[in-house]
Amino acid sequence: MSSQASQPLRILSGIQPSGDLHLGNYFGMMRPMIKAQEEGHLFCFIVNYHALTTVRSGQELRQGTLDAAVDFLALGLDPERSIFWVQSDVPEVVELSWILSCVTSMGLLERCHSYKDKVARGIVPNHGLFAYPTLMAADILLYQSHIIPVGQDQKQHVEVTRDIAERFNYHYGETFVLPEPRIDPHVAVIPGLDGQKMSKSYDNTIEIFAEENVLRKKILRVVTDSKPVEEPKEPENDTLFLLYSLFASEAEIEDLGRRYREGGLGYAAVKDMVFEKINAHFKPFREKRQELAARRGDVERILAEGAEKARSIAAKTMRKVRRKTGLQYRKS
Repeated sequence: MSSQASQPLRILSGIQPSGDLHLGNYFGMMRPMIKAQEEGHLFCFIVNYHALTTVRSGQELRQGTLDAAVDFLALGLDPERSIFWVQSDVPEVVELSWILSCVTSMGLLERCHSYKDKVARGIVPNHGLFAYPTLMAADILLYQSHIIPVGQDQKQHVEVTRDIAERFNYHYGETFVLPEPRIDPHVAVIPGLDGQKMSKSYDNTIEIFAEENVLRKKILRVVTDSKPVEEPKEPENDTLFLLYSLFASEAEIEDLGRRYREGGLGYAAVKDMVFEKINAHFKPFREKRQELAARRGDVERILAEGAEKARSIAAKTMRKVRRKTGLQYRKS
């Protein structure tokens, strides 16, 4: 890491406002970011530029942006201990993305798993989807970020960011901090209703703020094998067991694992247990969210103040970048 690491530890991550946020978002990025408020300088933002790769409705994007902000605040993000803003309120990130794209090889982007996965699933690719990692790199490097809490599926994008930063530093001299991904190994990949990675793209999500009746119906849809109640079961790769483990204590996890292996436990009973755990965890957050949603003006003010702080840091980075690349040609 460059010598700029001597600055206070900066922890950064962002989330797309492209639909209701789910358990994968919560464990992969949101909860780690909220916990990180105790560690250092926290930078958290709503990545609405990224959402343009899939969202085609202006009204949907506007509402989704505010909804994501309310979600984060309801879950415990404190704007007094963090910088919290909307990506498009700091337009310097688009300028930096273009500059970085000029030192980013096509081969590097073509190797990105996320892009290849989406194309393989029939999503019509656009340039924004292909260049997504370059904009993500700009998000990270613009604020000289050290630590990036991500899910396992986003680890490669942080590695790509390091590659781009190293290439820029090679050509123009030391400029950017090289970031490190932070992944909780216990929740690196959150299983969805069908056992695949939980994702809006797979329509297999469990939403954080789902009402109780909706949440129960979702849990009932979790796919299980056909083993009868009396037959012993293996908990290790069972979606219900994995979901339960996200919210239970070590003793509770150990006890449920034992009951799986002994037999006599049906999946219907486990689904009830999973519902109770998830519902109890998020119930107070749902109530807090209802309060915040009624105070839209306060949420917009928080985002505006965060953008002002973020932009002052971005401007400092961009002055250095423009000078080193030659884009800043006047002496004044």
